[in-house]
Amino acid sequence: MRKPLQRARRAGEDSGCHGNHRATPCDGRNAPEGSATMRSSWRPRRCLLVGEGNFSFSAGLCQARGGETHLIATCYEGEEVASRQTLAKSNIQDLRERGAEVHFGVDCTKLKEHFLPAERDFDFIYFNFPHCGRKVGVKKNKELLARFFCSCAEVLAAKGEVHVALCRGQGGTPADQPRREWHNSWQVVAMAAEAGFILNDVHPFNSRDVRGYKCTGYRSQDKSFCVEGALNHIFTRSLHLPLPRPLICQTELEGKLVSFLVPEIFQDKINRDLLDVDSEHPVRTVNEKLLEGLGKSFPILKASRPLSLVFQAPGNFSLPLDALWMVRVAERSPNPESVAEKKNVRDTETFPSEFPDWDCTDQGSLKNRNWLLGQYYLRPSLLFFLPTVVPQTEFPPNTLLALSGPVFRKCRISPHALPIFHEALFICVVNKGLEDTCTQLLVENLTATLNPWLLVAGFKLACTTDEPDPAELDAFVTSGLQPHKLKYLITLKLDASNPDLKGCCVGSIGTVPWWPTSIDQEIVYASLNLDLLVMHVCGICDWRILWTSDERFLNQFSGGILDRFKSFSLYPPSYVHDLSFWVAEPERFNETQLHTIVRAVSCESVVSIQLLDRFQHPETAQTSLCYRFTYQSCDKALTGQQAAAMQMKLRNEIVCSLHVTLR
Repeated sequence: MRKPLQRARRAGEDSGCHGNHRATPCDGRNAPEGSATMRSSWRPRRCLLVGEGNFSFSAGLCQARGGETHLIATCYEGEEVASRQTLAKSNIQDLRERGAEVHFGVDCTKLKEHFLPAERDFDFIYFNFPHCGRKVGVKKNKELLARFFCSCAEVLAAKGEVHVALCRGQGGTPADQPRREWHNSWQVVAMAAEAGFILNDVHPFNSRDVRGYKCTGYRSQDKSFCVEGALNHIFTRSLHLPLPRPLICQTELEGKLVSFLVPEIFQDKINRDLLDVDSEHPVRTVNEKLLEGLGKSFPILKASRPLSLVFQAPGNFSLPLDALWMVRVAERSPNPESVAEKKNVRDTETFPSEFPDWDCTDQGSLKNRNWLLGQYYLRPSLLFFLPTVVPQTEFPPNTLLALSGPVFRKCRISPHALPIFHEALFICVVNKGLEDTCTQLLVENLTATLNPWLLVAGFKLACTTDEPDPAELDAFVTSGLQPHKLKYLITLKLDASNPDLKGCCVGSIGTVPWWPTSIDQEIVYASLNLDLLVMHVCGICDWRILWTSDERFLNQFSGGILDRFKSFSLYPPSYVHDLSFWVAEPERFNETQLHTIVRAVSCESVVSIQLLDRFQHPETAQTSLCYRFTYQSCDKALTGQQAAAMQMKLRNEIVCSLHVTLR
């Protein structure tokens, strides 16, 4: 007797139809650039359909596409049993006459066993209305989906698509109307994540899109069922979660080439060069638009050399040190001759091979190295370099010196709280008494440059002298620097026509005294958070997506286009874990440090941290804190098992680092 889980058929018949605007699912003419359907035309696209019933969908699809697609239709039953279904025999004959392949006895959870390596590499795999058969419960059908996706991962092309059609409410995503309770759905996105797939698109299943389609398979019988409200889910491969490893980078510090150990969460970001001349990243596009706009009122002078990523905190430093990323700086630098041999050496080039006696995979070995003592930090703002950059620069009258680059700060976890972002800094040296004229010109120019994009997104730029809101300053840490005199906060104000959007601070305009103060000049600057600007202009609601390595992000902004971002990972699954612990001295407990540890342990996979409960023991006076952590990735397939492993690692890490006692 067949096991229900092994049945490769669906309660319906075929593979995923589309809405009227996408009546031919294998047609690559309207596919986005970079998708599987834009592959070279040296061979027709290969489309595999599994779990077919009466083969009516396969026959209709084959007739619609002709020779553009090589179609392989399969079902779990043998040919004799399958041919007994109404219309099956004629559909099978029609498929074969049109050059399609028809296979029987194919288990969709073991596709690798049915196709030789040369026969795999499918561009599309379709599974309509998967079901284990009879009256099996939700759990068995979820297992079928999970095993099907794992099987697809072994035979799908690198940029291929998996299409799964489900009846109304089965998928468990917000696209289902009405939406079932999560535990009562098939959790299709979470099941796909187990095999490394993300939901790329979802749209109505319209049976009229394929001529002759007739669903069948109700309770494993030759009966139709209701497909009204059904949805077709399209899945694509996800990039893997990064594996943290020790990384050493070099930078110039106080005239010397030194090396520093990069914090784990920045290891996949510190060498990205999103502002590089060859980059088409929207952050660079916004920076170039700013330079173009300001260039209409000021001559622009670009910095000739990069600034150090590391700085040593001066004695008059005013920002809280626990908001900065402390790094260990090596006493020695790589061999100068070896460095000289390398081409295109950037500010953050990695040279682990130049340390032959350093084990860069062993944290214990790194801890035993000789590191420079002192308060060394990743730069929180380019403004820290004004005392060295300005005196070394020849400033023609009314000229703006333009600097840009990534900066770093510690902050609490939130989709709009950025631990790393790109700052654009514009500096002008003016005679005392002309500061207000220069700042006003900067205000007018920035407003005229940025508002055309922002107004489309429902925002408008405003430069205000109002008392800064601490919550706004948290989004832009540089406003608290001394002896800088803050003149304006650059904020994005909400367009009244869209009450759902919120504004935030994206920069500041201020002045700095010249050194020495006997010189009758002042420094006027404008500092902007490019990443926050991009997020508001392009409708990006999670800062992490700006740093994705998935090409589907940059493909949307190629050629310098600043358009509304369309997510390529819809309804990613989330996993909730709670953690309670005792704190001996609650007044000394640093919640920002907790967020920092969570960032590192979860590889930026935690999207929110919520304090659920605070309790003080009446006898010991110890305080118990209970936090809820929500794990969710915005661009990668995150599984429940991975989230659980991160949570277990977090439990161990906070005991060691925060000296708390788990409950």
